[in-house]
Amino acid sequence: MIENATPDIGSAHAPSRAAPVHPSFGEAFRTFGRIGLLSFGGPAGQIALMHRVLVEEKRWLDETRFLHALNYCMLLPGPEAMQLATYAGWLLHGVKGGLAAGLLFVLPGAAVLMALSAAYFFLGDVPLVAGLLFGLKAAVLALVVEALIRVAKRALKGSMAYPIAAAAFAGIAFLALPFPLVIAAAALWGTAARLGGAPDAGGAGGPTLSLAEQKSSGFAGFAGTTLLWLAIWFLPLVPLALALGVEHVLVRQAIFFSQMAVVTFGGAYAVLAYVGQEAVATYGWLGAGEMITGLGLAETTPGPLILVLMFVGFLGAARQGGFDPLTGGIAGALVTLWFTFAPCFLFIFAGAPFIERVRNVQWLRSALAGVSAAVVGVIASLALWFGLHVLFAEVGQASAGPFAWLVPELGSFDPAAAAIAMAAGVALLRFHVNLFAVLGAAALAGMALRLLL
Repeated sequence: MIENATPDIGSAHAPSRAAPVHPSFGEAFRTFGRIGLLSFGGPAGQIALMHRVLVEEKRWLDETRFLHALNYCMLLPGPEAMQLATYAGWLLHGVKGGLAAGLLFVLPGAAVLMALSAAYFFLGDVPLVAGLLFGLKAAVLALVVEALIRVAKRALKGSMAYPIAAAAFAGIAFLALPFPLVIAAAALWGTAARLGGAPDAGGAGGPTLSLAEQKSSGFAGFAGTTLLWLAIWFLPLVPLALALGVEHVLVRQAIFFSQMAVVTFGGAYAVLAYVGQEAVATYGWLGAGEMITGLGLAETTPGPLILVLMFVGFLGAARQGGFDPLTGGIAGALVTLWFTFAPCFLFIFAGAPFIERVRNVQWLRSALAGVSAAVVGVIASLALWFGLHVLFAEVGQASAGPFAWLVPELGSFDPAAAAIAMAAGVALLRFHVNLFAVLGAAALAGMALRLLL
């Protein structure tokens, strides 16, 4: 069944009211494939891209449904943007839609990072990659700003929404508070506001119907789905351990990255220090400086930033696998990929049916509305971090007491990046040019500038 959408916000060229479109599986597959190929910019850019395509251009999800799904994904460990893509695909075409959307979001970047990891191992550093994708990253900055404006207009409703968003921004940007703490505090704030009789913080309201006919799981369905995906998650571990022994590097990586999958709240940066310490000091899979190299490679490829773990797995197994380096590296990267991302499908397919069923429970709606407001602050902090690192070659940090903030080196300002970002922003916000055309033009401009300068 198809629902009536909330009015499209912040878009003068859209009709004031329109029914969401239900795409064929083939059309959804092609669109999520394009999203996967262009999902640069970390979670801020990726959420912005999906919002632009799924809500603004395709109208497959309305704003309320998009924010409801995003709220849930923000509460989960692991890459929230990949889980959001999986949730969206599940809404449209059930489990096969979720699988397709999630895999298409991850696999293009995984393939690129596999190749870059091999190139780094055998050839050394690959600085050309950053130059080739320079223009694309600058254009993503405009996309992030556009999404922030649109999501803020929809989520910041009610008297409590603005203080929640501001507190979330300050907590992430200036206090480096743990991401789960910020989201949990926003949920409690929203619930308390509801119980205290204050208006909702905004965002997750309005009765809606599912975009695809989903079976209500109930406890039996939840248990069955959970057991199935736990089995899929750990299926490769048994033959690996039997064939290679429990001390082999591939078995250790399977166990280690499974642990990472359930504690990676806040994305790649939140877990990078711990992974670096364990991978370098405990396991000796790579050198201290190589973690930063891997992060740089992951930042220049599409897909979740947590794909940096594939670089760790590749180097560790190439050096310690007992195979030839290429075979070992590929095996390590694939093991890392499987045990990092299989849990994401478990979290969505087991949890999303319940999240859909409780959309109209008032106190839970208020809790999720608080999360919606906090998400605006989180996206703003991510946009600030991303924008400074796109526009300035050198970004340091200053602190005073418990507060710390980013300080760009003004002399490292990149006028070419700023020009591409400004042009992309004008094209998107003023002239409503097709997103993929803007990104393509920005990529070409970036390559041309890098060749000329």
